[in-house]
Amino acid sequence: MDNKQYCIILAGGKGRRLWPCSRETNPKQFIDFFGSGRTQLQQTYDRFTKILPQENIFITTAKEYVELVKEQLPDMNVDNILAEPVSRGTAPAVLWANMRICRQCADANVVITPSDQFVLNEEAFQHNIEEGFRFVEHHQALLTIGITPTRPEPGYGYIQMGDAMEGATEVFRVKSFTEKPDRDFAKVFMESGEFLWNTGLIQANGHYLNSCFRQLFPDVMKRLDAVRPNFTLEDELEFVSENYPSYANLSIDRGVLERCDEVCVMHGNFGWADLGTWHAIYECRSRGEGDNVVVDSEVILDESHNNVIKLPKGRLGIVSGLDGYIVAEEDNVLLICKKGDSSALVRKYVNEVQMKYGDEFV
Repeated sequence: MDNKQYCIILAGGKGRRLWPCSRETNPKQFIDFFGSGRTQLQQTYDRFTKILPQENIFITTAKEYVELVKEQLPDMNVDNILAEPVSRGTAPAVLWANMRICRQCADANVVITPSDQFVLNEEAFQHNIEEGFRFVEHHQALLTIGITPTRPEPGYGYIQMGDAMEGATEVFRVKSFTEKPDRDFAKVFMESGEFLWNTGLIQANGHYLNSCFRQLFPDVMKRLDAVRPNFTLEDELEFVSENYPSYANLSIDRGVLERCDEVCVMHGNFGWADLGTWHAIYECRSRGEGDNVVVDSEVILDESHNNVIKLPKGRLGIVSGLDGYIVAEEDNVLLICKKGDSSALVRKYVNEVQMKYGDEFV
């Protein structure tokens, strides 16, 4: 394994689009959602230990989830778990992790990954990531990985491919990003053949990633430059504690990808789904009788179709005459709502519940 290759796993999200099974104290990345024996975070970690050294994997997460990370990944060096003092989006988290990596290895190559992805073909995934590392080692660019859409999915981001990059297989300049279009636009995108689903996977060499952050967070980078030559781990943690709350709240997609000068996309071929929404889970899982997706649950179905159902262990559900619904129960909440494009709807319910009943049900 190449000691210049590093991985940043983003694991700080609250996963509210999969409420009520994903909860504030135990969000989706820490759940064995499908009864596989490994949580989504563990599966992501396993995937990258096959590609690069274990000690080169860093995890960014909220401070309240640090103990969950330690519990689920007991072999991991605790210094590689970066606990964000406050939530400021994925861009500041990646800035911090990349700063740490570049101090360890000046010519590092970095892959940034969400912690909640479904990968169908692990060998093809490994091949694409390794190809991506070779590309970013020799190009001053951000490289995203896109997947050919299989349906007009409004819950995903889309990347428009531009001109092919010379000397690189299936790598194109990015013409545009579109975040979660409505279904009609998603259909146009899919039929055009010019657009790929945005997997959220990003690769770059650490030096170029730092140059992007200089555009995005110039004041932060100036302060870092002033103290970096003699930066110990203790100095770093103190710097983050003092400065992190003042950082802009930006995602790595909106903050970095859409603002950097050189952004490319590799056409991946490993089979992929973002497991962040009920609709996506319905679309990517195998369906049983009546086109229902039953997620690790005991259920009797009668004249019911096109539903996604997840119940707690020890519960039996009997569902009769239901068509196109989410039925999800966890702890003290039962959700029954139309499946459709449900992400915004679920977020709305979470906000309403929090306002009316407090955090106990969120």
